[in-house]
Amino acid sequence: MNQSIPLYLNLLMNVDWQNTETFAFPSKTAQRWLMEQGSLSRLLEKHCQHLSVELLHNQVIESSLLKEDEETLLSSSDCLLRKVILQGDDVEWVIGRTLIPRITLEDQSYDLSQQGNIPLGLTVFSAENVKRDALQVGWVDIEGVRLLARRSRLWMNHKPMLVAELFLPESPIYAKENV
Repeated sequence: MNQSIPLYLNLLMNVDWQNTETFAFPSKTAQRWLMEQGSLSRLLEKHCQHLSVELLHNQVIESSLLKEDEETLLSSSDCLLRKVILQGDDVEWVIGRTLIPRITLEDQSYDLSQQGNIPLGLTVFSAENVKRDALQVGWVDIEGVRLLARRSRLWMNHKPMLVAELFLPESPIYAKENV
């Protein structure tokens, strides 16, 4: 595991989230990535031969550990906290942090607590009733480099989860646009 991963996770916890309407997107490519309404995993798969997930954390946390804005988006409930690194061809592209309330884990076609190394987006977007809302974006600065992040609430069968993603320096979101 990259030694910067704990730093990236800390940065992801401290993004100054902004509305997409007022955010200054650095490029059309970045805007398309950040505004993606479907599965980020499926989008990433188009840019590599093999998309893989490194599971960093997958345990229930008490609601008292949620930040105020997370509680606002999810309600006060114990949540499964899932932290992962998405890699394209063994290159770290995205750090993901997902909060899944206990109620969301119940009565689903899939056991989200047992995702393991399967990208969450592949499972969630396989469900019949999925939508994304409360999309926010932001920047983090690390050693003079600005990295993009996004956070949104996903609804799977009318039950919420909160997904935050930090796009690491080698992520295709930063690819130069064709002129």
